[in-house]
Amino acid sequence: MALSPTLSRGHAPLSGRRILVVEDEYFLADDISRALRSAGAEIAGPVGVLDDALPIINGGGVLDGAVLDVNLRSEMVFPVAQELRARQVPFVFTTGYDKVSIAPQFHDVLLWEKPIDVAALVRGLAGLIGKPKA
Repeated sequence: MALSPTLSRGHAPLSGRRILVVEDEYFLADDISRALRSAGAEIAGPVGVLDDALPIINGGGVLDGAVLDVNLRSEMVFPVAQELRARQVPFVFTTGYDKVSIAPQFHDVLLWEKPIDVAALVRGLAGLIGKPKA
């Protein structure tokens, strides 16, 4: 995976941020996690099933954002998205399916279709979260 020049030159738009990665494809989860780390983030996960994601959200730790694969081993990720939205945690979706697979209440969420431009995903999530923590 090649990072964009913006991310590879030490720019850390997610410095001090904790990001949950929910993705059931191992190599993609690893690529996303590495890109987020290179942008300064701490990674929660990655996890590939709903039963592992919900305890992270409900565990009381701070989450500043999340990357959610829409379909996790035939389960839709929307319960996780609902929990994040209730806590006002920004998130983005990834999917290998059409946009029509997104539940109507989440049509406003940024969506990256697979194959994913991981650097663009990192920039998009960073834009949602805002300025790095000091």
